[in-house]
Amino acid sequence: MLLSVTDAQKIYPSANGTVRALDGVSLELGAGEFTAVRGQSGSGKTTLLLLAGGLLAPDGGTVMINGQDPYKMASDARAHFRSTEIGFVFQQFHLIPYLSVLDNVLAASIPTHPADAKQRASELLAKFGLEHRLHHVPGQLSVGERQRTALARALLNQPKLILADEPTGNLDRENAEAVLGHLTEFANEGGAVLLVTHDDEAASRAKRTIHMAAGKVVE
Repeated sequence: MLLSVTDAQKIYPSANGTVRALDGVSLELGAGEFTAVRGQSGSGKTTLLLLAGGLLAPDGGTVMINGQDPYKMASDARAHFRSTEIGFVFQQFHLIPYLSVLDNVLAASIPTHPADAKQRASELLAKFGLEHRLHHVPGQLSVGERQRTALARALLNQPKLILADEPTGNLDRENAEAVLGHLTEFANEGGAVLLVTHDDEAASRAKRTIHMAAGKVVE
């Protein structure tokens, strides 16, 4: 399994005591799988994604990514592990505003410094129809171009797992279809995709959909 979450618990303090953001969630995701996670706001979807990505330690249970527990690693080792095993795609893109499109994508290679990073970045950007935008900054791009840049960055290090949080939330249908097509292709080629979404069309691309409510998987 590329991703195995077992009985994950996450508890946050609140003014009225505690909130169980995750309450015994288990999930497995293997090579070639595209799984969507759906549920109302506050159901625990994003918390699950953060745990699955090695960004938020669980208060109980385990998270295994490609056979390793990132939360047993030192912080530097965990950051390096994330950069090689996981690609992240977010609704808000998280591009660096003063860097060019090419340099935004290359930023993903900083922890590992692969020799072919620039060539691979250029090839990905060409594949995503951005070869004419290499030296533009994010403020000069359309919303769809920004998300395709973010997707190229996520794929630069050839991760085995893509975690996507509402990646089509800011996109029109044409750009959403393009991003979903690339995620589907990634899964078809043996990667794994975990997609948090409210969008019916995005969820329809997944081979499996799980529903969450009050920190639990309900379907």
